[in-house]
Amino acid sequence: MTDNDFLQQKPGAALRSWALYQMMAGAGWAALFVLSVAALLFAVWGIGLLLPEESKQAPDPNAFLITAPAVTDVA
Repeated sequence: MTDNDFLQQKPGAALRSWALYQMMAGAGWAALFVLSVAALLFAVWGIGLLLPEESKQAPDPNAFLITAPAVTDVA
């Protein structure tokens, strides 16, 4: 197919071709985004596997923020 074939299409067929191309391009960008997020999550999971077992069993260092006693007597 040469470049002139696109110009010789009927208007309806040209519009359908353009719309299909736009949808396929959008699907390609969406697939790229999803795969990049999956690769990032997979990398974080892989780094987590390299951590020693003791670090996974340690208490949460932010627990004091949650379990701090609230002052309820005003006197």
